[in-house]
Amino acid sequence: MMLMAERQLKILGMIQDNGSVQVEELAKKLDVSHMTIRRDLEKLQKDGLIERCHGGAVNKTEVNYAVKSVSNHTQKEKIALKAAEFIRGGTTIFLDAGTTTYEIAKHIMEYENMTVVTNDLEVALLLKSSRVELFICGGYIQKSTGSAVGYYATQMMENFRFDMGFFGAAAINEEFHVLTPTIDKAFLKRQLAHQCQQSFLVVDDSKFNRQGMNFINKLSDYTGIITDHEFKETEKTLLRKEGARIITV
Repeated sequence: MMLMAERQLKILGMIQDNGSVQVEELAKKLDVSHMTIRRDLEKLQKDGLIERCHGGAVNKTEVNYAVKSVSNHTQKEKIALKAAEFIRGGTTIFLDAGTTTYEIAKHIMEYENMTVVTNDLEVALLLKSSRVELFICGGYIQKSTGSAVGYYATQMMENFRFDMGFFGAAAINEEFHVLTPTIDKAFLKRQLAHQCQQSFLVVDDSKFNRQGMNFINKLSDYTGIITDHEFKETEKTLLRKEGARIITV
């Protein structure tokens, strides 16, 4: 018989892996009653680790930066290489917080007459040794991801305008909505995408068919989506109708 703490740890792991879970699915996999699962979810929500939703729960916390940095690394390198093809010298660009944008930063180290703005501490530390002009966004630091978020970050960034921006995402659901567990990140990402003449979403396959608590925007709100995800023909047709441009690697 699995101990309660062990079961809740497994539930949390499944939510972090998939973005969301359903009560029925958990009860079947863990061989316990629906009532037991509901009590477990209530406890995890009380601890601030998840958010309950109809019939289940969604992830409320960000994946740790160290974990993200090694996850799907080869795919992220390929996406970054493709993204770098769109970058030209003499431009001002925004690099969103994330491990894929960190890979993009590696490709612009030698650019001159370029300004880069980022809210990612790791990206800023990398570019500190580069030739680009560098601005880092201030504000509350989300320690698990090393990114600046919140009211002060939003206020500082609202006066910037960018030639292009590269954005990451925690989740993209079946309706192609871009989602994040953190409400402060949702506001900041949505705002900054509108401040870019060109905006690119850079996401690997693992981010698709996942759930998140907070809506950011839709795939069609970006200039392009650079990804290794393989879309079905019906999905491609739908996305084309909505005006989304898919750039595959």
